Amino acid sequence: MAATARARFVHNRSRRRAADESSDEQQDASSSSSSDDDGGDEEEEEMEVEGSEEEEAVADEPAAREPPAAAGRGGRKGPITISLKKVCKVCKKTGHEAGFKGAVYIDCPMKPCFLCKMPGHTTLTCPHRVAMEHGVIPAPRRNTNTSLDYVFQSQVKGKISMVKPRFLVPNQLECGNIKFHQRRVTCLEFHPTKNNVLLSGDKKGLLGIWDYVKLHEKITYDSVHSCILNSMKFDTANDGVLYTASSDGTISSTDLDTGIGSPLLNLNPDGWSGPSTWRMIYGMDLNTEKGLLLVADSFGFLYLLDRRSKERIGQPILIHKKGSKVTGLHCNPAQPEVLLSSGNDHFARIWDTRKLDPKSALASLAHGRVVNSGYFSPRSGNKIMTTCQDNRIRVWDYIFGNLESPSREIVHSHDFNRHLTPFKAEWDPKDYSETVAVIGRYISENYNGVALHPIDFIDTSTGKLLAEVMDPDITTISPVNKLHPQDEILATGSSRSIFIWKPKSDIDPTEERTSQKVKEYVYGSGSRKKPNGKHDNSSDDDSDGGGGKSKKAKKTRFTHTAKGKGKSKA
Repeated sequence: MAATARARFVHNRSRRRAADESSDEQQDASSSSSSDDDGGDEEEEEMEVEGSEEEEAVADEPAAREPPAAAGRGGRKGPITISLKKVCKVCKKTGHEAGFKGAVYIDCPMKPCFLCKMPGHTTLTCPHRVAMEHGVIPAPRRNTNTSLDYVFQSQVKGKISMVKPRFLVPNQLECGNIKFHQRRVTCLEFHPTKNNVLLSGDKKGLLGIWDYVKLHEKITYDSVHSCILNSMKFDTANDGVLYTASSDGTISSTDLDTGIGSPLLNLNPDGWSGPSTWRMIYGMDLNTEKGLLLVADSFGFLYLLDRRSKERIGQPILIHKKGSKVTGLHCNPAQPEVLLSSGNDHFARIWDTRKLDPKSALASLAHGRVVNSGYFSPRSGNKIMTTCQDNRIRVWDYIFGNLESPSREIVHSHDFNRHLTPFKAEWDPKDYSETVAVIGRYISENYNGVALHPIDFIDTSTGKLLAEVMDPDITTISPVNKLHPQDEILATGSSRSIFIWKPKSDIDPTEERTSQKVKEYVYGSGSRKKPNGKHDNSSDDDSDGGGGKSKKAKKTRFTHTAKGKGKSKA
């Protein structure tokens, strides 16, 4: 009986063995197990198969009793080695570690520096992190003595103030609209006539309007676009009309009072038929003199629209590599027919819109990686500033000079991942000297044990960091930043929230301790307050209600005040 039980056990074990084992080996194991009848009852309880070169435990026994595969003859286990050496998660080598330690991120020394992309040092010891102006040498001025040079000297340069005005840093958090949007903020724009009104767009295509002085006056329209709202421009003839560009391939003219939008351009009239044919719109600008709306898609083409007749002019023109995305467009403020485009093909190009042709670019500015944005200086239009994914801000001081290389390259942390809105350095529209720019920072800094992502104010003429603005209540990254055209106000988009910053008032330190600045927050439709006072980070798609042509979100009546002060390190 015992022999029969063993034979049945061996038969079941043969099913679980590898397919390449022959039936002869199974039979040998069976015969050797059944021939040993001494102490058969004990063997049946232990269920061990003897006669083979390696001992195996029965599947009916607990897994913990199974000897390891490395066990040798006689059931003797092999040695177990435990290594206490530090292993890097990036390069898998020993002797060092990489990652966050508290609020400080330590990168792998075997990889190039994440900030300047150069080998030989880590991000923590990068000289550009110690001093942003490290290695920034202004290019020598070249006197071309051409007719264009004399035109610049007589007409353009006279508009630039020779005395640099006092620079006020909006370094104190004034108020915030917490989770105003259901998805991350993608663009911001101040109203041209209503100084206290800020417009914002998000990844879902929602358009938000917020009066940050009255706090509670806010409206959201979720029927303008079906996905990412990438760019906004006001109609200069009617400030109640807003032009918006979206990744759904449409340009819309939206009435801000009703939220009803009329499509001006639809690049996907047949709907979705796959990513190879779906066109998205990122770049858009307005030529006010000619009444033209310039639009560029994700395949490298430029479209011209008549703002008055709302019709397309001519055929699309290829301005960047075919199949590459045009990330931005900007018309020169002094000469609107001069256009600057930036693209995914690692180039920024200058065009004359009066004679457009695929090979008629006035200049092609080469970059190391994708160009997130490119802007002419806001008053004279004489300078160019671009933001590139290689962690470089490039500045050209003279558009009529040598454009083969920039006047200076400023190393700055804005190389981001795909879950963030692209960082874009923008000029301060109030700065007559055309030197101040603002941009968010990707790499976090340790401020009293908290990892914060500052917003940087940079002097583009020297590369120096003028100020870094942060607040302990904002621990998320702020890639979208917009300076007010008249007031000393900074608006920032961080995740789904919007914040307003103003300069810190000059008061006596003793008075500052007794009367702390109160920061006011209003909570949007995407935020829910829990009983413990914290807020739900969930983003429900149905929080704005059902469908419709024009929808307004319910105005939130709940406000919350928190005492505290923003920080600024100049």
